[in-house]
Amino acid sequence: MGLAAATLLSQSAFATGLADGLLSAEFRFTLEPLAYPFNALEGAIDALTMEIHHGKHYAAYVNNANDALKAENVQVKSAEALFAQIDKYSAKLRNNAGGAYNHAMFWRLLRPAKADNQPSGALLKAINSSFGSFDKFKEEFAKAATGQFGSGWAWLVVDKGQLKIGGTPNQDNPLMKGVALQGKPILGLDVWEHAYYLNYQNKRADYVKNFWSIVNWDQVAAYYTQAK
Repeated sequence: MGLAAATLLSQSAFATGLADGLLSAEFRFTLEPLAYPFNALEGAIDALTMEIHHGKHYAAYVNNANDALKAENVQVKSAEALFAQIDKYSAKLRNNAGGAYNHAMFWRLLRPAKADNQPSGALLKAINSSFGSFDKFKEEFAKAATGQFGSGWAWLVVDKGQLKIGGTPNQDNPLMKGVALQGKPILGLDVWEHAYYLNYQNKRADYVKNFWSIVNWDQVAAYYTQAK
């Protein structure tokens, strides 16, 4: 499938409201187009990193996940249902389905930089209640991101109505059965080296610091409302 065809399929999935644009009628992951140019996040994430990350790494996860879904004859109706029984399937499906899902969410959680970028309303109230303040929340999230050994993700999740921060290795996510951090993810940060190394090299902490300027808090708030 070419990029144009994959884009049309993704847009169709959005139009029909299928699982955040991740599913077709046969349960296949789709290659989501970015809602902004590759260079839109400059200052936090450079254009070349975005181009490679989306066009190479993410595209490979989508293609490999769909190959595994077909090869293993997976009969589920949603990504969430797949992750709830992920231990039944191969490492190939686990890694690539996680990569496809996590990245599709990640792209939506980013937007061009804004001055004094922070949440508001019910989400900010919940963050303040759970962590003491927005600044303390950022400190805890940064600890999860910088402290994740090797490749993985840092997450903010809703679990039984409560906000929690944690990390997952590789392409695992908090929806997967058996993962230590459980909950509905509403904010995620990719800390694989391919997400930042061209610009930051080994300075992951700088990447995490600059991430806050490009978080799409409107999208995080929407996920929070859905997850409560």
